[in-house]
Amino acid sequence: MKNKLYYNKSLGNIYLKPSLKSEIVSQILYGEKFTIIKKQKDWLKIKLNFDNYVGYIKSSNFKEKFYPILKVKKLSAKTFQLKKGRFTRLKQKIFFGSKIMVLKKYGNYFEFEKNKWINKKDLIIKDHIEKNYIKILKLFLNTKYLWGGRSADGIDCSALIQIFFFYNNKFFPRDTKDQIKFCKTMKNKKFNKGDIIFWKGHVGICANKKDFLHAYGPRKKVLIMDTLKTVELIEKTANLKVKKITNISKY
Repeated sequence: MKNKLYYNKSLGNIYLKPSLKSEIVSQILYGEKFTIIKKQKDWLKIKLNFDNYVGYIKSSNFKEKFYPILKVKKLSAKTFQLKKGRFTRLKQKIFFGSKIMVLKKYGNYFEFEKNKWINKKDLIIKDHIEKNYIKILKLFLNTKYLWGGRSADGIDCSALIQIFFFYNNKFFPRDTKDQIKFCKTMKNKKFNKGDIIFWKGHVGICANKKDFLHAYGPRKKVLIMDTLKTVELIEKTANLKVKKITNISKY
């Protein structure tokens, strides 16, 4: 087995320990490159190349050669198979930011694996940069809150912030505790658009001077709330005060 591989499933759980009973700490998306640290029975201890995140995934036959040229720009892209000139829907979905190869083109579809196709309307070149972070983060509105989640099937607060950077191929840490260390403090008297607000174990972003967008565990989804009321609510219900404020434009 080669040391560096590419993930070829739609979405996979990354566990803290090599056990399905262990805590799910993050997820790996289709097309992500990872390095194997060690193999332990039917588990792999890996490090993601994007953000150096370390954890365990189930061992499988992953891609060794992978040359992506496109990525998914929709929250999730449907996949299809081609039979007798007609496309029929598959159960598999490929999630936002995932990168794919193109084996061939047929009509408005690209084949990314043997007889697995995606409509070109759901794709864009992999090096495309989207500077409008609110446009990206609003895609996830009403997505369910899921600890360790990174997709339309469920996402947590730190992944919601990180997904903007992941899409743009730019490093940003995965967990809130590491994001706080990585980000520089801004001295703001008032909240402004793009301000990232950190608490211990929680993070979100100001969509404008009034509205706060975050994946909020107590409400079980990604939603927009009043910024000042959110700060008060978190202090009241979780006894947590704001630890740091920065702005996404600085990164």
